[in-house]
Amino acid sequence: MHSPATAEPLQAVARRGPASLWPFRLALPALAWLSGLACVQLQRELPGEGAFAAVLLFGLACLIAAMRSRAAAALRLLGFSLAAGLLAFSYGSWRAELRLAERLPEAWEGRDLLLIGRVDSLPAATLGQAGAPGWRFEFALEAAQAGPLASDPPLQLPPRLLLSAFAEHADAAPPPLRAGERWQLLVRLKQPQGLMNPHGFDYELWLFEQGLRASGVLRPGGAQRRLAEAPFASIDAARQRLREALQRRVSEPSAAGVLAALSLGDQAAISRADWALFRDTGLSHLLSVSGLHVTMFAWAAQGLLGWAWRGSTRLCLRCPAPAVARWGGVAAALAYALFSGWGVPAQRTVWMLASLALTRSAGVRWPWPLALLLSALVVTAVDPWAVCQAGFWLSFCAVGLLMAAGDAEPARGWRAQLMAGLRNQAVATLGLAPLSLLFFQQLSVVGVLANLLAIPWVSLVITPLALGGAILPGLWIWGAGCVELMMALLRGLASWPLAVWTVPVAPLWAQAAGLAGGVVLVLPLPWRVRALGLALALPLLWPAPERPREGEFEFLAADVGQGTAVLLRTANHALLYDAGPQYAPGVDAGQRVLLPLLRALGVRQLDQLLLSHRDSDHVGGAASVAAGLPVRVLRSSLEPGHPLHRLFPSSLPCEVGQGWVWDGVQFELLHPSAEQLQRQQLKSNELSCVLRVRSASGQRSALLMGDLEAGQEAELLRRHRPQDLPAELLLVPHHGSKTSSTPELLAAVAPRWAVVQSGYRNRFGHPALPVLARYQAAGIEVFNSPDCGAWRWRSDAVAPSCQRQLGRRYWHRQPSADRAGLSWQGPPAPGAHLEEDG
Repeated sequence: MHSPATAEPLQAVARRGPASLWPFRLALPALAWLSGLACVQLQRELPGEGAFAAVLLFGLACLIAAMRSRAAAALRLLGFSLAAGLLAFSYGSWRAELRLAERLPEAWEGRDLLLIGRVDSLPAATLGQAGAPGWRFEFALEAAQAGPLASDPPLQLPPRLLLSAFAEHADAAPPPLRAGERWQLLVRLKQPQGLMNPHGFDYELWLFEQGLRASGVLRPGGAQRRLAEAPFASIDAARQRLREALQRRVSEPSAAGVLAALSLGDQAAISRADWALFRDTGLSHLLSVSGLHVTMFAWAAQGLLGWAWRGSTRLCLRCPAPAVARWGGVAAALAYALFSGWGVPAQRTVWMLASLALTRSAGVRWPWPLALLLSALVVTAVDPWAVCQAGFWLSFCAVGLLMAAGDAEPARGWRAQLMAGLRNQAVATLGLAPLSLLFFQQLSVVGVLANLLAIPWVSLVITPLALGGAILPGLWIWGAGCVELMMALLRGLASWPLAVWTVPVAPLWAQAAGLAGGVVLVLPLPWRVRALGLALALPLLWPAPERPREGEFEFLAADVGQGTAVLLRTANHALLYDAGPQYAPGVDAGQRVLLPLLRALGVRQLDQLLLSHRDSDHVGGAASVAAGLPVRVLRSSLEPGHPLHRLFPSSLPCEVGQGWVWDGVQFELLHPSAEQLQRQQLKSNELSCVLRVRSASGQRSALLMGDLEAGQEAELLRRHRPQDLPAELLLVPHHGSKTSSTPELLAAVAPRWAVVQSGYRNRFGHPALPVLARYQAAGIEVFNSPDCGAWRWRSDAVAPSCQRQLGRRYWHRQPSADRAGLSWQGPPAPGAHLEEDG
């Protein structure tokens, strides 16, 4: 283990002659290994047994042939590289098959099951839909059965589960769960299910990588029982005790959250508002126990141990101080990573440090690119899904950029060290900018300054105080003061104009050019060559978002769970019909789904937000949308005193007869009437705004019905002429409830496609099976969001697309043939989320 300054520069290797270039022959097989694993993660389905056996045998044959061949070195290298790629593909497929085999059988979804096991993580505080407090935790399963009797046969379920436990109501206390304890729990499980939207977070991949193959909620009743206390040596139990001591000592939530995240790896302790602040200032990487903190902790331990070891001649004669210090640093990194929760980023760092220490102990002084490749090989051998994570590429690219742009000799003197720090920060920011835009579609403009100030402050001041508080709790008070000072500075930086640069998703060619440009910009090359890098990066900085043609429109039904949110776009305008549900207090579809989706598509403002009615599954994300994006007009059936009116510059009622034309596309409201808006006794569903959208040619149209029910459907048919209602696309009324979608409506609209926006295994039983049968009898193709994900259609396109099919990978849940996920499985646990995952 060594600092970048001690890495052997490429120029020195080249000067020593061709014989010293033999380590570079390992680079191509290492790259082939990474490519083989990456190919596995791109598969929609894993290869069958025959294909798997063929790839494995061919890879072994290439390896044996390369080892025994007396051909030219280049041919042998090619053989080793081909073998590495094929064997990596086989290895990744094998690991994936093992993980897939742990899936929850569909027959046990939605049924009460009695589990015995151990709380296998630090319980994270969460809130249910009704504001009931609760815990979310990982559970290591030991035994499971479907009945309450000991004689009931055991079940084969996934070995690790993600469970939630909620209090019975908002004023009650959640179950007293503690890390490391053994419990008997009555739970209701479901397969991993995430929201599938264009350019959205892949929650199912995250669960798959963590080995969590089912999620569930504790059921009410007396079956929950603690069986044993946590073992004395339980690390997670010690972490929970320290977290509680920290929360008692530090009352300010933001400071306590940051200190808990840095010392215990409890990132859930940081509020969403604080995470947004760290993201906007480019500091998200600092507030997790990442490679930076683990590495700095290891370097500090290495320095202290080496200094102490050199003080004893006898110890140095037995074992050289550098070797002891090197492996002592790895041991310290391992201890810190374990105590902070053994998160995936910390694991990657430990394996990287261990591999570097191993090469140095073996007397190998490889140039830094090879050392970095070896580390990546070790990391992906342990965690094949690391290549799917942005953190993997950001971590290794950051180290590579710093080493490539660094000097062979370390800086001497404080001025030189300050300039080296400024240069390294600029290199990291410029070099990682294309990756940040590629992964997150945003770049913190103030990030260079924020990182320059915060990295030494967090790494050298706050983190040592957070860790030292475990021994001297009084240090947490000092740490909290330092956190509050930093937060005040970050709020000031985030308030600057254009503090965050947000761009839509660029096409693939622009992404590739931007990555190449970022590398060229930071390498020690002449400025004329670096200018080429800037030119390559420009398409990634200012991509031209794809828009509908003049006279046409795009319909995108976002996957928001149990709720409605539809984006309608023309050539130059955008309308959002409803804003999705609120999942829990402070968590809604606006912040989690709609704002990231709108930014990725290049929607910089909404010309209109149309809220069909006041139910929370339709307006739950409206406040977040208003806070995150300019909205010119709110149009709704909300009562005049509704608080949402105050969030928008202009607010209009939606009434039948209103209409407008954008870029040749016609928009018309068909319900409710002005008289109905004045009648207080009507239910909110009965006031749903019904919107019809028609292309300029009049050949393509869509009808959005809100939560209209049978009585108002009949009124709609009486009020409008028969030729006004037919539409090629129907947004199914009330999520497919039994109270809507009458045969008369389906006959009058006669849609080709119908879209249902509902949650996976939702508690309402939407869409109802009789309603689906009614659509099927009418010859209408129905798309349900749990099976389809986001549904997207352009009026000038032949067919629509489902995001779950477009972005399908082998780890994603596949729709069942018998549509078992649509049937009602009973009420949820008290306080549970309407849409728990994603």
